[in-house]
Amino acid sequence: MSAASRSKAARAKPPAAPGLHQQLPELREGQSVALLQELHILTREGKLNQDTRRKLKQVYHLVQFIEPLLDEVMREQGEVTLADHGAGKSYLGFILYDLVLKPRGAGRVIGVEARSELVEKSHALAQRLGFERMRFLAATVQQAMDDAALPERIDVVTALHACDTATDDAIDFGLARQARHMVLVPCCQAEAAGVMRQHKALSLKRTPLAELWRHPLHTREFGSQITNVLRCLRLQAHGYDVTVTELVGWEHSMKNELILARRMADDRPGQRENARQRLLQVLDAFGLQDLQHRFAV
Repeated sequence: MSAASRSKAARAKPPAAPGLHQQLPELREGQSVALLQELHILTREGKLNQDTRRKLKQVYHLVQFIEPLLDEVMREQGEVTLADHGAGKSYLGFILYDLVLKPRGAGRVIGVEARSELVEKSHALAQRLGFERMRFLAATVQQAMDDAALPERIDVVTALHACDTATDDAIDFGLARQARHMVLVPCCQAEAAGVMRQHKALSLKRTPLAELWRHPLHTREFGSQITNVLRCLRLQAHGYDVTVTELVGWEHSMKNELILARRMADDRPGQRENARQRLLQVLDAFGLQDLQHRFAV
């Protein structure tokens, strides 16, 4: 074959398919490809499923926040237990186990999910992969509160996109189990907005601040915002240091608020009582007294 023919054949040869790291530069070293295929993040041919790429990027970003918390607890006590509420298909739990707990040979993940069919699938997957320290509970968060089979103490509580009051239920669970850390990504909170709509006319007469939620769109958005503010104050009133940040860029998800809560060993000067008083004042200022039971301290 002449040099010209070889050159023409080389030009006609299709380009090599991009490798997995080229498709997903964020891919963590040591990540099980088999797990990603089982979760349908990768196809059986090892190609990235674009429909789930966004989900994986969110989970990876969350892992960056959670991994140091797990390591901190393990350094102190040699073991760690994480409960993931509203686990769904347990993307977060499986990837945390694969990347963080499996290499360390310690730590347990408990996925709590109300849909029994998802729990059964997660249990079967954990068995296939040999993830022996994962277990799954078919229950709501409220049911899990009274489940005697769960450990009396849970070190880390997570709730990723737990809808409406499920985030508050996860906080209740974390408080009851004396969690060292809580990692929460709230979603679709509507309860406060409903109360604000109910009392809107009275609020507009009472305070000019009610203009913040006069219009239905503002009611929904402001209701979501004030709900997270109240959650933070409640956690602080129970002795947690709270940080609020973004989960991922807004182009990936509008449900983007990440609440990180760390239980403090002591009460900084009056912090708990100050937070409790501020919580009650906020409820009163925005006509949300009906929610006092939800955010009780």
